[in-house]
Amino acid sequence: MNAIAAPTSPFPLEASARDAQQAIRDEFAFFGDWSERYQYLIDLGRKLPDLPPEWKSEEHRLHGCQSMVWIVAEGDADRLDFHAISDSAIVSGLIYLALRVYSGRSAKEIVDTNADYIAEIGLAKHLSPTRSNGLAALLGFIRERARQAL
Repeated sequence: MNAIAAPTSPFPLEASARDAQQAIRDEFAFFGDWSERYQYLIDLGRKLPDLPPEWKSEEHRLHGCQSMVWIVAEGDADRLDFHAISDSAIVSGLIYLALRVYSGRSAKEIVDTNADYIAEIGLAKHLSPTRSNGLAALLGFIRERARQAL
């Protein structure tokens, strides 16, 4: 990887991917309806640190998303950090949730952790097909980088 300084990552917030998924479940259970949950997703997306302009390139673009998404992985089997952002507010919120679960974890923990929170908070049935495809592409990228690091 070139010598571009990575943005300071807020992740991991919890001790394990499992703890992160439980925290997400607890937070989303607090909201009564999906308009509040979407607003919360947008608010979470605003917490993502911006990427260096050099990283917002075709080389780091995640394909499979309708929105523009850029993602960079750093690290090794002991710890993988992911830096990502989107030009879409809701997609940035989805990125925040995925990075909360997976970024800053070992490759083994990433590979061994299914993204159960997506169905458990009702997100799966409230995303458009294009956003669902984009989320699947994001999770696929993360898991593939983890498999490569093992």
